[in-house]
Amino acid sequence: MHAWTLAVHGGAGNFTSEHITKAEEREIRDAMQRALGAGGALLQAGDSALAAVEAAVEVLEDAPRFNAGRGSCYAANGKHEMEAAIMDGVTRRAGAATGLETVRHPVSLARAVMEDGRHVFLAGSGATAFAEAQGLQLEDPSFFRTDRMAQNLAAWKAYEAKQAVEAVGDGFHWTSQKFGTVGAVARDTQQRLAAATSTGGRTNKYPGRVGDTPTIGAGTYADEACAVSCTGNGEEFMRRVAAYDVSARMRYGDATLRESADSVVFDVLPEGSGGLIAVDREGTVVMPFNCSGMIRGYCRADGSFAVGLYGSEI
Repeated sequence: MHAWTLAVHGGAGNFTSEHITKAEEREIRDAMQRALGAGGALLQAGDSALAAVEAAVEVLEDAPRFNAGRGSCYAANGKHEMEAAIMDGVTRRAGAATGLETVRHPVSLARAVMEDGRHVFLAGSGATAFAEAQGLQLEDPSFFRTDRMAQNLAAWKAYEAKQAVEAVGDGFHWTSQKFGTVGAVARDTQQRLAAATSTGGRTNKYPGRVGDTPTIGAGTYADEACAVSCTGNGEEFMRRVAAYDVSARMRYGDATLRESADSVVFDVLPEGSGGLIAVDREGTVVMPFNCSGMIRGYCRADGSFAVGLYGSEI
């Protein structure tokens, strides 16, 4: 038996302590602690890394402070379009879903798709029908509404109405908001690895846009070398197949997890585009990011535990 390790993230972005109130910070830290507690309890009981990452992400999907599940942002049409993915590093089985408007726990739908085994990725009405057939919990779209995200959408609309089209691009969208995508990676007592990620996407995104979160290899990936969950400007992670690249550098270039993750985040991804969390078979955890903040935390079987939001806090 080996010691277990769990890491969780709650989004990255160009934010500092000046952008988050003390009350918001307390909510964020509390939710992160609960997520780590939920996943850690399963690992301590000998359960799988797969079960642990699903449980940790479910907690954050129910926490309205994050851009996932109940706190998801709005697309330009005023609707929620949630998405998630999960992957088992032992078998490389994976499941993903996107375009979800009523599924309470997108990560659980991703797990159901993976366990069913016929497909890897389901979208829209078909994904929702599959969720209903699997007995997963559905909610009215109003369940996912938060004043914070509604105000963000209104602010985007007001900004666009005042600016020339060329002024509304990736630069403004990325530097002006805090991303709350959530994810988890784990190594269990049998050295099995798993990763899961869930998000509401990007405020004011074009309806139907799919990000890196449910795209296997871009925002979520796990194999025998490592498990990776990404957060940030999804388009940049997709263009570089970032999550898979971390593993590939380890398997083909004999890099350590730290070397591989740092190279992807600091040398491959554009500055300010986000970060990732990753764990390897030895239980090493890395959480690099190239923006001013990333909500992240970890816990281990030895009792070590930490949660951070800013800079070099961890």
